[in-house]
Amino acid sequence: MARLASRSIAQSAGRPAPPVRVAEEPLAATTTTARSGNDPSVAAAPVMQAQCHGTVHQVTERQSLWERWPRPSVLGVLNLTPDSFSDGGRFASPEEAIAAAAAMHAAGAVAIDVGGESTRPGAAGVDAEEELRRVLPVLAGLEGIPTSIDTTKAQVAERALELGAEMVNDITALRGDPELAGVVVAGDAYLCLMHMQGEPRTMQEAPRYGNVVDEVAAFLEQRVAFAVAQGVAEERICVDPGIGFGKTPDQNLELVRRLDRIVAIGRPVLVGLSRKSTLGRVLGDPSARRGTDAASIGAAVAAFDRGATLFRVHDVPAHVEALAVAAAVERGSIE
Repeated sequence: MARLASRSIAQSAGRPAPPVRVAEEPLAATTTTARSGNDPSVAAAPVMQAQCHGTVHQVTERQSLWERWPRPSVLGVLNLTPDSFSDGGRFASPEEAIAAAAAMHAAGAVAIDVGGESTRPGAAGVDAEEELRRVLPVLAGLEGIPTSIDTTKAQVAERALELGAEMVNDITALRGDPELAGVVVAGDAYLCLMHMQGEPRTMQEAPRYGNVVDEVAAFLEQRVAFAVAQGVAEERICVDPGIGFGKTPDQNLELVRRLDRIVAIGRPVLVGLSRKSTLGRVLGDPSARRGTDAASIGAAVAAFDRGATLFRVHDVPAHVEALAVAAAVERGSIE
């Protein structure tokens, strides 16, 4: 069933993608070719040369993000941290994490989002050396499985891209490390820009907005413009409203309810609703620290109905199946 559902998701582009304005590509193509990322199913494409930190990298001219991961597409969460809110400390070895990633990919995840630093509310940061120690052995073992790297650090992103990661998922939207945009450009990578009010240690202490939807949308528009100005191709950017990152439960729900405003930015929208505490509070537990998988699926379908493209989830098989059905209903046909 998971394989059938996965095929339905890959074939569904949902609503027509808004026109995209492609930023002038700062890299010069050569005559050689290579495969995109670490996914052997992607056709060969022109190889580019770019320089970052004094090193010349061979990088691939990728498809647009709309083409690479059509709506709806599921990203599997792989947290390699001892303190993430849902699954911190889950894996005792890199081999266990690699096996879990392979299972998520087989169940229909289009890519695995690998993270080595917890960003839960109240989490303390780690340095690049520790983050690399956590993620590199796993990324090295995921050849053939598409991956993204959940990091705010240029050093971590650069090594992950060298090991085949296709996207940099940055919760700071290029505000944390001034060198990160250059790494994304040099690696010809996809980029996810997320909204966060404050920083993980303090973001949930007193989030305040005049109008949360308008302010989040304006921020994301500004950060897309900034990334394009730094040389990132606009067609490779997606945006994330940052559910649970400096928002109250009601603000999270309002962002989902009015997600069409974020979709109107014109970039694919990624949502990370899976197991968020807001869902547990909706179900009657005012002190909930996480939501159920059933609630997560309901929230994901609601986000899909409002135009979301990418879904960062823990329970991959159930989300793949639910979203395949939601996409079929939207189309009005099985295929």
